[in-house]
Amino acid sequence: MGILTFLGTGGSMGVPVIGCRCPVCVSTDLKNKRTRPSALLKVHGKTIVIDAGPDFRTQALREGIDHIDGVIFTHAHHDHTAGLDDLRVFTMRSSSPIPCLLSAATAENLKVRYDYIFTHDGRPKLVSKVDLHEIDGDRGEVQFLDIHFHYLTYIQAMMPVNGFRVGGLSFITDIKDFPETVYQDLAGTEVLVLSALRHGPSHMHLTVDEAVEFSQKIGAKQTWLTHIAHELDHEKTNQDLPSNVQLAYDGLSIEFH
Repeated sequence: MGILTFLGTGGSMGVPVIGCRCPVCVSTDLKNKRTRPSALLKVHGKTIVIDAGPDFRTQALREGIDHIDGVIFTHAHHDHTAGLDDLRVFTMRSSSPIPCLLSAATAENLKVRYDYIFTHDGRPKLVSKVDLHEIDGDRGEVQFLDIHFHYLTYIQAMMPVNGFRVGGLSFITDIKDFPETVYQDLAGTEVLVLSALRHGPSHMHLTVDEAVEFSQKIGAKQTWLTHIAHELDHEKTNQDLPSNVQLAYDGLSIEFH
């Protein structure tokens, strides 16, 4: 049994969007308040953050996170990695670096953007200490923190993105263009976490309808949509979705086997 908590379910700008007065942005429904995309995975006695974006500090305080065993980065975009510096609060309490699972491409990007973390001799206490564990190839299996993960790769605007599967849970974010092998890699998924930006077309994300079709092809028993823009009202959108495909919201926790 594992638990996944959605730390943030918004798109890259979050919801409400700065300066926007649309119905969703001014909504008083807390499920329409979406911080940038991140999740907390608890499985086999380990606590793992999936993507640490610019709102990670706020999310960690809200959920009372005081310990993590590792981090998985799906890709290098700012809304998924800008919280790397906020991990230092955990490494200040321990002499051990935080293990991070990611692709070689994501690792190289982070080494450039956060060069002071990876090049500073001695790594003072005010710098996050991370230990990068690079996955090998576009598809495969890996042991991370003694947990067995499957991983796969697709491309978003020329950037490689990794999806991950553990047990019956598959976590697929920032997906638009993908190889047909994705369906093979996700076959047997019981709980699917999938990004779906809005109803209208996007060149970087699935639409809601595309996400529903994707879920149906996978055959997931339950699908939770995330990475949601301000065009989607939580309650109204869920009313029109199949009962086994629903919008997630910040703070939602789901169980999987």
